Amino acid sequence: MAGSRSESIPEGHGRIEDVDVSAEMQDSFLEYAYSVIYSRALPDARDGLKPVQRRILFQMADMGLRPDRGHVKSARVVGEVMGKLHPHGDSAIYDALVRLSQAFALRVPLVDGHGNFGSLDDGPAAARYTEARLAPAALALTENLDEDVVDFIPNYDGQFQQPEVLPAAFPNLLVNGATGIAVGMATNMAPHNLIEVVAAAIHLLDNPEATTAELMEFVPGPDLPGGGIIVGLDGITEAYESGRGTFRTRAKVSVESLGPRRTGLVVTELPYMVGAERVIEKIKDAVNAKKLTGIADVTDLTDRNHGLRLVIGIKTGFDPNAVLEQLYRLTPLEDSFGINNVALVDGQPQTLGLKPLLRVYLDHRIQVVTRRSRFRLARKQERLHLVEGLLIAILDIDEVIQVIRASDDGEQARTRLMSVFDLSQQQAEYILELRLRRLTKFSRIELEAERDQLKAEIAALEELLGSEALLRAQVARELDAAAETFGTPRRTLLLNGGPVAARSRSAAPADLQIADEPCRVFLSATGRMVRAALSPEGGVVAPTRRAKHDAIRSAVDTTTRGDIGAVTSAGRLVRFSPVDLPSVPAGAVQLAAGTRADQYLGLGSGEHVVAIVPLSDHVIALGTRHGTVKRVSTAELAAGKHDIEIIALKDGDSVVGAGLSRDGGELVFVASDAQLLRFDADAVRPQGRAAGGMAGIRLSPGAEVIAFATVSATASTSSDTVVVTIAGSTQAIAGTDAGSAKVSAFTEFPAKGRATGGVRAQRFLKGEDALTIAWVGADPRAVGADGSVRQLPASGAKRDASGQMLDAVVGAVGAPIA
Repeated sequence: MAGSRSESIPEGHGRIEDVDVSAEMQDSFLEYAYSVIYSRALPDARDGLKPVQRRILFQMADMGLRPDRGHVKSARVVGEVMGKLHPHGDSAIYDALVRLSQAFALRVPLVDGHGNFGSLDDGPAAARYTEARLAPAALALTENLDEDVVDFIPNYDGQFQQPEVLPAAFPNLLVNGATGIAVGMATNMAPHNLIEVVAAAIHLLDNPEATTAELMEFVPGPDLPGGGIIVGLDGITEAYESGRGTFRTRAKVSVESLGPRRTGLVVTELPYMVGAERVIEKIKDAVNAKKLTGIADVTDLTDRNHGLRLVIGIKTGFDPNAVLEQLYRLTPLEDSFGINNVALVDGQPQTLGLKPLLRVYLDHRIQVVTRRSRFRLARKQERLHLVEGLLIAILDIDEVIQVIRASDDGEQARTRLMSVFDLSQQQAEYILELRLRRLTKFSRIELEAERDQLKAEIAALEELLGSEALLRAQVARELDAAAETFGTPRRTLLLNGGPVAARSRSAAPADLQIADEPCRVFLSATGRMVRAALSPEGGVVAPTRRAKHDAIRSAVDTTTRGDIGAVTSAGRLVRFSPVDLPSVPAGAVQLAAGTRADQYLGLGSGEHVVAIVPLSDHVIALGTRHGTVKRVSTAELAAGKHDIEIIALKDGDSVVGAGLSRDGGELVFVASDAQLLRFDADAVRPQGRAAGGMAGIRLSPGAEVIAFATVSATASTSSDTVVVTIAGSTQAIAGTDAGSAKVSAFTEFPAKGRATGGVRAQRFLKGEDALTIAWVGADPRAVGADGSVRQLPASGAKRDASGQMLDAVVGAVGAPIA
């Protein structure tokens, strides 16, 4: 009440006092604020725990809920904690218990939960449906509590005792972080890697004057439980210096092929405390609001076995990397984390940087080791005192028995023993309680050995307590043991640079579609496709050294959104746009970055691409395994159709090669029996796409065509054009016989007429019975089945000479990148 008035109080009733409302509100609010700050919201800098978390771990340890024992119902744990230690409700206790078990919230979980303990998108089941026990790391926080390592304080009603702080064998506050909101202050601390934090702590132990920069060599930044990417370290450096700072986290995303001509973004790690459902919801909102384009669909394929897998389909013609930048800008795939290292130090809230946090913990740990050593020293000294007394009694056991028998009661016996044998009261009492079975010569030997061991242990403990250096070394050893036991590799990637998506979230959407620019599409000899931007001069720059898969079967100049055709072994031409092919710079063309052509085009089993061709006014020549040849004009191909049959194949036949065939050029067949036939392309008139072709080469029984090539009029007379043939045994297991190879000039082979048998291209060595690979062109490149580089013999061999033995199996031969 603001004012006061006098009233007559009836006799026998209570007494009424006038109170100033403003003063009462101020006092009550201060008491409430004090309670929230010190007893609920802020962690202690020594063990990194809030009071409710500390009470949960202590009570579970007291209940014997060790990792090697069975789980018990969470409701039982909550009841024990609430009934004995925690003065608040069961929901607050269970919420804290749940968080201690969540691997996505803590870097090193302290509770082993059994049942539904929730996820980033859903809450946990009720306490009556879940079970819990201590995780192995929790034992390291609660160990040695029975050795007077910390002070104990009364619980809320004074009936039970609880630890003021836990011993904490590792820096839990830095490792697991903390979050909490008090009155007028809050804390938000990021998790870190245990191995890194321990390394920094040991360095600070050895070098007390170490700077924050030196400590950051061991702890470069937070290590979030869910992984992800931290972009930019300036905010982290500021937080480690002052206790406050901000950093940005990003999801780990890769661009992958999701199917035929379909590309997507696959998210496998998300920012800290961001769930997949939240990301999906934000993506849908941005798409519906027309803020985000290029998204075809979003599918959550997360499961227990494979972990997080969020697949974001990209529409055809949109640049996946450009869409990803917009996703970073508009959705929680990029998030910020504000570090605010507020913790209790000597009962007072303080904002701490990295070095003060480690210093407070180390001081606590040194005190714990000191108190434990003193406790153990006292216990061992007590035990040694008793052992020495017992040894005195055993040496003169007959007189001891006589003294005891002559005594009237226990009190007199104890007094006489103390007097006769010069024993202390504790020694005399221990002798009186001694069992007769201990009075043997073996017991004496055991006692003497125990005495010697106790003396050695006492000397070691006294030396430890007498040397600060030894104490620090002991703390360092125990920290190392904790890191080795509970430490795991870093999960979060640190990138020292500003976020790429620097545009504000309110900025206008960027054009996410891929520009229709000139490019060159390559098909490697191993079946990979990639597109390369053309240089300003209109070409690509050949790589300075060879890399995997860099042997070209064919290449086509087109535009990013243009149409080209893929000729398949099944006699089809599949029309496609290279817009969704992996793109590489003009000066760094490597086919290893490409995608498999059969997967990109969605080909069936056993069907593969033999060549890619332009769809402008050209003539395409094809050769089949059974020796059929056909030329077809692209003008015959129906515009707009995706899948076109360009040759009618007979049963068992397939296309082995294709290429552009201009007038004046030549066509080349190479058969498995080492016969090569070259003839004028003009001898094959162009046919309609439904025709079956005509005879190209006459094959001997059992032989088949292994290669077909088109050679221009200029190349047919050039000395640079060569024929590569590789022979082997058809009886050898595939991939085991390297065979022999020969490189001969194309001009060595005489031209003949169409439908003839050709000439011999290579003489077989002993054990060889067939050609396995053949190729015609300039500057050949050989690769293995895995795309790795292989060496061929030098050019210049005679047409029908034998080959030279190869060091490794060749999988394919192609042209260089040009």
